[in-house]
Amino acid sequence: MGNRRWDRYGPSTYRPTPIQFYRPITEDPYHSNFIPYHPIPYQQAVAEENDADDSESSSSVSFISNIPNDMLVKILSYLPVASAVRASVVCKRWHEAVRSFSLQGSTEDPSPSQKPWYFMFTCGNKLVTGFAYDASYRKWYGLEFPCIEKGMWSFSSSNGLVCLMDIENGYRIFLCNPITKDWRAFTQPPGTTSPDYCAMALAVDRKTKNYNLAVVKCSQVHVDLYEWDLSIHLYQPDTGSWFSPYSEVLVGSRGGEECVICDGVLYYLISTAGVLGAVEPRHAVVWYDLSNPNRRPKERLVDTMVQVPCALTCARLMNLRDKLVMVGGIGKVDRPGVVKGIGIWELCKKEWKEVARMPHKLFQGFGEFDELFASNGSGDLIYIQSYGSPALLIFDVSQKIWKWASKSPLNKKFPLQIFSGFCFEPRLEIGV
Repeated sequence: MGNRRWDRYGPSTYRPTPIQFYRPITEDPYHSNFIPYHPIPYQQAVAEENDADDSESSSSVSFISNIPNDMLVKILSYLPVASAVRASVVCKRWHEAVRSFSLQGSTEDPSPSQKPWYFMFTCGNKLVTGFAYDASYRKWYGLEFPCIEKGMWSFSSSNGLVCLMDIENGYRIFLCNPITKDWRAFTQPPGTTSPDYCAMALAVDRKTKNYNLAVVKCSQVHVDLYEWDLSIHLYQPDTGSWFSPYSEVLVGSRGGEECVICDGVLYYLISTAGVLGAVEPRHAVVWYDLSNPNRRPKERLVDTMVQVPCALTCARLMNLRDKLVMVGGIGKVDRPGVVKGIGIWELCKKEWKEVARMPHKLFQGFGEFDELFASNGSGDLIYIQSYGSPALLIFDVSQKIWKWASKSPLNKKFPLQIFSGFCFEPRLEIGV
């Protein structure tokens, strides 16, 4: 990271690198004093283990050493990711077994589903500093995320992979596994190179490991804000190229920077702010079927529009077990641009069903909460974070429980410091 330029490797670059090993920030999830993070090099860890082994009797042989390699890989694959990474420093054989998850993958996908981690970061003068939160063990881990440099980035994650888009530097797009550090770069999608709004969505099939990557661009046609040119671009992994199956001119609505893929359908958030006599900003969701992108849809995107249930200051879309879920900031009646609470809705047959509302006491716990905020989710967990604070709140959709994450190791050092983040499922066997 830092001054390193990723684009010098050219498009579609695949650079496998050794797994980094992480010590948890704290062993006690409720302890507020954080131990400085230091990555453990593999060679150092193996040397430490060898020194310890020399002091023991060499005549004792563990039956585990006689387990066939394929069985060892299967056993280790059932461990949580953090435990598997720690197990990989036991010996060279275990290290190679854990590493094989990402190099070979798994046809049977034996590893259980992991609760999503949340990567929280803040930008300093030169570097991006971030930590990953494990909700299962309520621990923070130091994590140097591949590809992220200083600037504004857009993220989309699915089943262990994360797609990143550099908004400030030509909309460069990368795909990576944050745990194994494997990554690759994509060629630029077609269309304008400087759209007014650009959104990205990634969907990875858990069994086949195939993925869909979509980019939606929206640019102003006329200065009167009435017409916006919208185009959808899909990446083809087989050919390594992009194609643009759909475009449309929106009248009275503009695009945004939120989209997600759920069950083969691309959902995109648009806004009717300040046009055609609209009194207040009003959001809506349109959708595009990705099952047969080569076929022209019978109806326009605006004909698929589903209005949000109330006036929102902002909305975040996410895929929770192939269901479209929206987290939105509820605006005040007399001041729609001021957020008074947070709501969660699920789209059911073109109607929004309210799932939960954040209790006011928890909402006040953030302190200052702007109309824009970060929220991301996967599986059964939804993470909510204010841009002005490292505080992190979690909502478990299955249990309907709100709870604060353990104290973040990131601290606010100046008033205008910005914190952001996104969640991803930690997996070792998913390659890019």
